[in-house]
Amino acid sequence: MAATTDTRGTELGRYLKARRAQVRPEDVGLPAGGGLRRTPGLRREELAALAGVSVDYYIRLERGRETNPSPAVVDALGRALRLRGDAYERLHELAELASGRVSELPASSEHTVRDSVVRMLESVRPLPAYVVSRYNRVLAANPPGRRLMPGLWEWPEHQRNLTRYLFLHPVGRTLYEPWGETVALSVAHLRAVAGADPDDPELTTLVGELVLKSPEFARLWERYDVCERGGGQKSFRHPKVGPMTLTYEVMRLARTGGQRMVVYQAAPGTPDEKAMLRLDSADARPESVPSDRPEPAAETWHAGVPSLAHVSAASAD
Repeated sequence: MAATTDTRGTELGRYLKARRAQVRPEDVGLPAGGGLRRTPGLRREELAALAGVSVDYYIRLERGRETNPSPAVVDALGRALRLRGDAYERLHELAELASGRVSELPASSEHTVRDSVVRMLESVRPLPAYVVSRYNRVLAANPPGRRLMPGLWEWPEHQRNLTRYLFLHPVGRTLYEPWGETVALSVAHLRAVAGADPDDPELTTLVGELVLKSPEFARLWERYDVCERGGGQKSFRHPKVGPMTLTYEVMRLARTGGQRMVVYQAAPGTPDEKAMLRLDSADARPESVPSDRPEPAAETWHAGVPSLAHVSAASAD
């Protein structure tokens, strides 16, 4: 039993506290009364009783002073907190990390995209596609992938992060429908990938900025919802090509420290497909690319690989 606070145990404690705040007493069969509650959700003693552990032991867990809960205790806490799916898996992952039974996830500082991946981006045209880092920094994109998110490329390369774009760019706040649902999923995904290494410099810089500049982000971040995203559907109100709903797939790239390729598509012959295909044509060219400048066939942008990518003012980071 750990006698001092461990940073890995602290992250487990933060997760338990955040999830405890989201469970109402009536959700788990407890009376809604019971006196004035200073904070929302279950009290520590209520959760401890539901999980079958002592209050003192649970408090040590939440404060990061106990870092070796048994799998049975973790299961009991998960059930008491009504966790399902990704949220349940995250609890077990944080418990494993706190105990030291598994190592940290790979570092997220790797921002170089392999040449073969850059060629893949070009090969899927006219489908919009891009590669992001573990924390959603855009590392490479084909032309329709860049045009899918207008205005992102106006930012310096190191700032071209999709989560930052959603909350802080005026186009990012109007591009997705519904915006609230989109940003909630984005923050939940960021929480999911960040949970194992909460002190990563790239993550702390991004989160610190967004907490200060966006009350919406701060509120969602404190909820500690987690969701691993492997694909789905997004609706856009695109300023260049109009409204469209696209499906997307997310492919993890091996040996990259968490890079992912995201590819969008639409059902053949639909208005959505027609709008999407316009992203690969000149009439959807970003404002930062001169209209009289010819567009090469292989304009896929990739930082640091000019031999494979045409680097322009509209390039992605």
